[in-house]
Amino acid sequence: MIVDGAIYVNGKRTESPGSLEETYEACRSEGGVAWIGLYKPTGGEFGRVAEEFGLHELAVEDAIIAHQRPKLERYGDTLFVVLRAARYLDRPEAVEFAELHVFVGPDFVVTVRHGEGPDLSRVRRRMEAEPDILRLGPEAILYAILDRVVDDYEPVVRGLENDIDEIETEVFGGNAGVTRRTYELAREVIEFQRATKPLVGILSGLIAGADKHGVDPGLQQYLRDVQDHAIQVQDQVAGFRELLQNVLSVNLAVVGLQQNEEVKALTEASIAQNDEVKRISAWAAILFAPTLIGTVYGMNFDHMPEFHWRYGYPFSLLLMFLVSAVMYTVFKRRGWLS
Repeated sequence: MIVDGAIYVNGKRTESPGSLEETYEACRSEGGVAWIGLYKPTGGEFGRVAEEFGLHELAVEDAIIAHQRPKLERYGDTLFVVLRAARYLDRPEAVEFAELHVFVGPDFVVTVRHGEGPDLSRVRRRMEAEPDILRLGPEAILYAILDRVVDDYEPVVRGLENDIDEIETEVFGGNAGVTRRTYELAREVIEFQRATKPLVGILSGLIAGADKHGVDPGLQQYLRDVQDHAIQVQDQVAGFRELLQNVLSVNLAVVGLQQNEEVKALTEASIAQNDEVKRISAWAAILFAPTLIGTVYGMNFDHMPEFHWRYGYPFSLLLMFLVSAVMYTVFKRRGWLS
């Protein structure tokens, strides 16, 4: 459960206590700042930490259950911050999100991670290498965590930008099969926007209450710098969302044009097929008339009209010719034989 825990006195790390009780006692006796990092603790495990540092039960419940929106809340003299970290995975070309809860008290910082990011060990090493900032108190650790989360957004922005460029190339290249990938990328951008947009308000709240809670003026400048980067990321993500909407509209237009072309081709093929059917039907009718006449006069009944007539044979031939000629003329005028 406990990834790392240490006491920092005057910006420098002292010997790590062996238990939570020792950490709590050392923090009170030495006048330092305790920083405890937890990873997916259970209710029972986190209950011990909450009891030692007097964490509010509502914040504890949120930290255990997770699936919280990014927010900033204050319970007495304890600050509770929820952050959504993100990292870009190159192989699947997807964004992975993680949840981070930070409790900041007068002499302690407790972090609870639900997910792989962010890498707080890098934050810890950075702060231990910069004692001048670390000695500014627990708010300095919160600043460093916020800075790490925002910095981790940059590779995500570049990855999403590259994915959008690839989709644009495919769409304008006539590949209509990218609709599914466009929708998936749009969902990732929306989820990323949900993670980054509240961060600007969180930083504004921290800066607005800095003087009231005695935050060092130099640390306020660091927070403003993080806020500037967060605003920049927020603007980029908003641009991505708008761009994807335009790409999706263009893709739908391309799909519509292709479907129209397919319908047109099917219609032309149907018309051509109908012309062939009419042509075949016309010739079949023309050839059927002589066959019918020949069949009638070929029955050889004794009491049949014109059977013993002298001109019966030339009459039947003439009748066949005239009927065929009339039918040919009618079909020709109607365009069935063109």
